Amino acid sequence: MHTDTAVLTDRERAAVQAYLRLLHTVRAAFDGAPARPPVVPPAVLAEAEQALAEAGLRGNEERFFHLLRSWHTGP
Repeated sequence: MHTDTAVLTDRERAAVQAYLRLLHTVRAAFDGAPARPPVVPPAVLAEAEQALAEAGLRGNEERFFHLLRSWHTGP
């Protein structure tokens, strides 16, 4: 079995980690408040946006999600 594991730069790793924090925050917002619209703190979204930009991944979703899949194997 061949596993294509990427070696991420510090900035790429920061982008992946920021995205995962954003994803977990969004999931928690949807799980925690079914009676009202979920709220995601703007700072969490801004962190992910900035990390993507600094890693040169803004607008390059294909590359970003490839890095995400190869580095983070969890749900």
